Amino acid sequence: MTVQARISTAQSSPTAEAVKNKKLCKRHGFLGEARTRIFAWYLALMIFFVGLSIPIFYKVVFYKVDQRIQEDLAEELEVFQEFFEKQTDLEQELTAKKLDHLFQNFLAREIPKQQMYLITFINGKLYQSSPRVLPQGLQQDLDLFNHWAKLIQSQKGQKETTDSNVGSIIYIAEPVTTDGQVQGVFVVAQATAEEHQAAVEASNIIVGVMLGVLTLSVVLAWIISGQVLAPLRSLSRTARSIITEENLDQRIPIRGSGELAELATTFNEVMDRLQEVLNIQRNFINDASHELRTPLTIIQGHLELFGDDPEEQKETIELVIDELERMNRFVEDLILLAKTERTDFLQLEAVKVSSLMKELFAKSQTVANRNWQLENQGEGSIVIDQQRITQAIMNLVQNATQHTIETDMIALGSAMDQSNVRFWVRDTGEGIAPKDLEHIFEGFARAYQSRRRSEGAGLGLAIVRAIVHAHGGYVELVSQLGTGSTFTIVLPLEPLQEISSHESYTNR
Repeated sequence: MTVQARISTAQSSPTAEAVKNKKLCKRHGFLGEARTRIFAWYLALMIFFVGLSIPIFYKVVFYKVDQRIQEDLAEELEVFQEFFEKQTDLEQELTAKKLDHLFQNFLAREIPKQQMYLITFINGKLYQSSPRVLPQGLQQDLDLFNHWAKLIQSQKGQKETTDSNVGSIIYIAEPVTTDGQVQGVFVVAQATAEEHQAAVEASNIIVGVMLGVLTLSVVLAWIISGQVLAPLRSLSRTARSIITEENLDQRIPIRGSGELAELATTFNEVMDRLQEVLNIQRNFINDASHELRTPLTIIQGHLELFGDDPEEQKETIELVIDELERMNRFVEDLILLAKTERTDFLQLEAVKVSSLMKELFAKSQTVANRNWQLENQGEGSIVIDQQRITQAIMNLVQNATQHTIETDMIALGSAMDQSNVRFWVRDTGEGIAPKDLEHIFEGFARAYQSRRRSEGAGLGLAIVRAIVHAHGGYVELVSQLGTGSTFTIVLPLEPLQEISSHESYTNR
C-alpha cells in the first residue's frame, strides 16, 4: 500500500472580509435574498411584457373586427352591383326616375345585418335608407352625408362619431353612373360600437384568464424558486454556523443532480476536509502540550524533592538537563515545521546525487549497529537544499533504526529518470499496520504497535514530509506488517521557481 504526502492549508477563523460580508447580508435583509431578487426580476419582466401585450392584443382584436366589417360591406356591395347589372340590362336607359325605382326595389328586398346601413343618394340628395331610421350620431353628421352625395368615384373610409352607441362608421360608397354621368350614390356602412363592445367583453375574459394564469405562475415561481434555492440557503446557514468551529458535523442534504446539488456536494467535501484539518490541529495542540507538560512535570517534581545529598543533587541536575534538552529538541522541531511556510526556507544549490548518497550512507552507519546496504546510486545533479534533504533522509534513517534490530537490514538508494529523482530508505523491520499508513506522516503519529518509547516527540516523519513538499515533491510509503517498510522521497529535477507558503506543511 502506498501513501503519498499531499498537504493543503486550512484556516479556521473568520476573516474581516467574511464578517463584513455577513453584516452586508444582514443589512440587505429580505431584499438581499437571491430568491427575492430572482423573483423580483421575474415579476418585473412578466409585468412589463403583459403590460405591453395587453394594449397590443386589444388593437389586434379591433383591427380584426374592422377587417371583418369591411369584408361584410364588400359582400353587400357585390350583391348591389349584381342587382344593378341585371336591372340595367332590362332597361334601355337609366333615368333618375328609373334609378329611384331600382333603389327602392333593392332596399325592399335586401335586409341589412344588424348595425349595417344601406343609404342611397339621387342627384346629390339623400333618397332612402335601410333601415329607414338611422342612428342619431349618423344623422347629425351632415358633412359626411354631403361628402357621400357628391362622390364621383368609389371610396372606402372610416369616420368617428360623437355617439357612443355608434362609435365609428366604416363605409364603402359606390357612385351609380349611366353613359359616364353620375346619377346617384349607393353607400353601405356599419357602426362599430356593438362589434367593438362584444370584442372588448370577449377580450376582457381572455385577459382575465391571462392575469389569473400570471398570478398562479408568480405564486408557483415563488414556491419553485424557494425549493430550487433551498440548498443555497442551507449552505449559507451551515457556513455561518461553522464560523466558530462548533458545528462542523453539519452537512447539506443532497437533492437531485443539478448544479446546486453539485455545489452542495462540493461544500460537504470542503467541510469534510476542514473538519479533518481542524481535528488534526486540535490533536497536534493537545499532543504538543502533553510533550511539553511531561518534562516540566518531571522537572518540577524532582526540584520539589531537591535535597542536600550531593549524589541526589547530581542525579536531579542530570535529569533536569536531559529533560530540558528533550524540550529544546521538541521546540526546534516545531520551529522547523513553522519555517517550512516561509519562502526563504530553502537554500537551493546544484548537488551531485552520487556524492550525496555516499555522504548519507557514511552518516547512517554511525547511527546504530545494523546491516547497512548502499543500493543503486543515481548519476547526475539536482537542484535542492542539501542540508534540508540530508535532514529529511537522516530522519528516515533514524526512524528505521527505531523499528529494527541489529540483525535487520537497512538499505539506502537513489535513482533518476527524465523528470524525477528518488531517494529511498528500506528496512526489514516490523513494518506498519495498513490502518496506520494514512496517518504515519502526521505530527506525533506513533503507528507501530510494538514501538518502544523513543527520544523523539513523533515529529520526525512530519518534518520529512514538510521538507519534501517544500521542494515540490512527495513521499511514498510501501509497508507490510512483519516484513518491513520502504520510504521513498520523490523530487522533481526542475527546481521550484517559487516556494508557496500555502503548499508547505500546515496540516498540523
